[in-house]
Amino acid sequence: MLTLLADHNMEGQAVWLWDTILKIELPDIIDMRMVMFADIGLPENSNDRAVWRFAQKNHMILLTDNRSDNESDSLEQTIREENSLASLPVLTVGCLDRMRENYYRVRCAERIAEIVFDLKNYMGTGRIFIP
Repeated sequence: MLTLLADHNMEGQAVWLWDTILKIELPDIIDMRMVMFADIGLPENSNDRAVWRFAQKNHMILLTDNRSDNESDSLEQTIREENSLASLPVLTVGCLDRMRENYYRVRCAERIAEIVFDLKNYMGTGRIFIP
């Protein structure tokens, strides 16, 4: 089963996105689910490095809006230092405010579908901005 891990600071928008993913029937084609930090016991105040490591260890694709890149444990720094060819990509929503727009959510959902259908070709890419 493929799991999307929604970053804690975008849980509301992730619920909207998951509803859109369900409408395009992606989970009917690929066995997948979306979880929140609370679902898996991950503290909301986890730093980026801990979240990325948790996602990788548990074979989860992290869905985020844009974690900071100016600290030693930032997501960007973590990817630079720890990403490998076996690492799952991090999906970053390009404009979280636009998740209110159905059209934007559909574009994001379709892009997620493209990525998960061809996941082996996205391994090791680090971060992918969607849509």
